[in-house]
Amino acid sequence: MSENYPHVLIFPYPAQGHMLPLLNFTHQLVNNGVAITILVTPKNLPILDPLLSRNPSIKTLVWPFPSDPSIPAGVENVKDLPANGFRSMMYNLRKLRDPILEWFRNHPSPPSAIISDMFLGFTHEIATQLGIRRYVFSTSGALAISVVYSLWREMPKRKDPNDENENFHFPNIPNSPKFPFWQLSPIYRSYVEGDPSSEFIRECYLANIASHGIVFNTFMELENVYLDYLMKDLGHNRVWSVGPVLPPGEDDVSGQSNRAGSSSVLASEILAWLDKCEDHSVVYVCFGSQAVLTNKQMEELTIALDKSGVKFILSAKRATKGHASNDYGVIPSWFEEKVAGRGLVVRDWAPQVLILKHQAIGAFLTHCGWNSTLESLIAGVPMLTWPMGADQFANANLLVDEHEVATRACEGAETVPNSDELSKLLSEAVQGNKVEERRLRASEIRKVAINGIKEGGNSFKDLAAFVKHLRGEATKIEV
Repeated sequence: MSENYPHVLIFPYPAQGHMLPLLNFTHQLVNNGVAITILVTPKNLPILDPLLSRNPSIKTLVWPFPSDPSIPAGVENVKDLPANGFRSMMYNLRKLRDPILEWFRNHPSPPSAIISDMFLGFTHEIATQLGIRRYVFSTSGALAISVVYSLWREMPKRKDPNDENENFHFPNIPNSPKFPFWQLSPIYRSYVEGDPSSEFIRECYLANIASHGIVFNTFMELENVYLDYLMKDLGHNRVWSVGPVLPPGEDDVSGQSNRAGSSSVLASEILAWLDKCEDHSVVYVCFGSQAVLTNKQMEELTIALDKSGVKFILSAKRATKGHASNDYGVIPSWFEEKVAGRGLVVRDWAPQVLILKHQAIGAFLTHCGWNSTLESLIAGVPMLTWPMGADQFANANLLVDEHEVATRACEGAETVPNSDELSKLLSEAVQGNKVEERRLRASEIRKVAINGIKEGGNSFKDLAAFVKHLRGEATKIEV
């Protein structure tokens, strides 16, 4: 490739919350003159459609999904698996290592770099063998990654192997975060010494630490202390914060509605419903593309929504192939009729960016996934937090304790909330004493986030610096 057009292989991890931000970032790279090839399996190819229609220069590498007994036939994305499907998917995708090496070696003009998801650490070894650079694309924030890197390097263990509440401290990380064992990364907690998949996953995380650099979907003003810490911890400054990475043409209602799957209600119908509501009067409730509530959790949540008297949109995911369908995702039969007019229930997928941007939304009850966190911040919407796993506990702490744009509502994937307490929080989220204060804080962070991605902003500069770095590395390889 010429100096001006470095060629990069993009390898997204097949999960909704991982693919979309990396594809949005890929759009930005193309706009900055980077040639792109994207590696996906057949059933994930449709997720690329909006990107490919805007950027016909992007090449795709579509390979059969490697079959594995731990993954049901026909499933190629973890959105169709329960939360523990992440481990199986990570381990299974290692089977693409040799085909990738072979493809590179036979390519007349192979990529000069690999940018791959943080769950695809094995690609660092591929890059090393080929003499090129691999960059991690992190779909988690810098605080969460600081904790995760520390865990996999130090491998701390519980003093009492049965104590789920034993606290783990991270004194070297700014603000000395601490978490009870049950809130640590489930992938880390399920590590078994000597088990092949556990050891492979640990190697993947250590490979992330050893990779040439890391690109974060975050912004300086939100996580500057953690970004600075990581540069010191990693021993280099190849840490770029380019977020929030937004979808191109996010105002296009039709384009948004098919990005992540089908919905029981059209985006236009949801917006028409919101248009009839007063400003900041609606609570949006959604737990991301992965979490499915148990029936008991759903029952308490719906009772709380009913009691609270607030207007709401409830986006509820149905049980996946890996869930016992009778125990998960069932909305009580009485609910929809009882709240008709005041509440809107959306099954499966909701156009979240469009909903959060609507002036009728006053608060967001969220699982604190990183994408949802950023989407809420860029919309200036305060949050109620219900972290359930992965990086979500760290994200909730960042929102509640450090930036004061959120209130704790519940914690844990198994925890059943108290409907009376939750109902009070829901109503206070749109009409309580502290509403204005939180809204003002959220509005300030929104301004900072938007300014950061505009010309001259920190995220804009980091994107430009990353592209310049890619060009420099591509030139070295040619020599």
